[in-house]
Amino acid sequence: MSDDTIILRPFRADDAAWLARRHGMLYAEHDGFDETFEPLVARILAEFLADHDPARERGWIAQRGAERLGSIFCVKLDEETAKLRLFLLEPTARGQGLGQHLLEVCMAFAREARYSRMTLWTHESHEAACALYARNGFTCIEEKKVHSFGQDLVEQTWTVTL
Repeated sequence: MSDDTIILRPFRADDAAWLARRHGMLYAEHDGFDETFEPLVARILAEFLADHDPARERGWIAQRGAERLGSIFCVKLDEETAKLRLFLLEPTARGQGLGQHLLEVCMAFAREARYSRMTLWTHESHEAACALYARNGFTCIEEKKVHSFGQDLVEQTWTVTL
């Protein structure tokens, strides 16, 4: 593999600390999130590691050489519904089609796992991600004003039929 080749590999336990830390740092920088966000991500990852069903749930890490560039997860919400979680791209990896590729891989896995729809939770302020979701057939079905992670936010729920 050359140094510029990006691979997608399965999420491993040794990725958890990095992924929680990067979520905490990037969301603090971009959205002003407080210190409560990183422990939430760490808890989600710990639960995934302890209790996921490999046939219906999966996480991927995008990597170039030894550098981790991003992540995406498909988890079971219910028998018919997959939930997209922990979608993250390092700022240096954005705008190159990697987010689209991660989303396509995640959605293809959800179809193979026989989910009929996929849902996700995000914030209105994540304009690039929301545009990506819309381009891939997702529709925003709910918006709610909240105060979370030390910020006034508009939470959104998006869904797509697979």
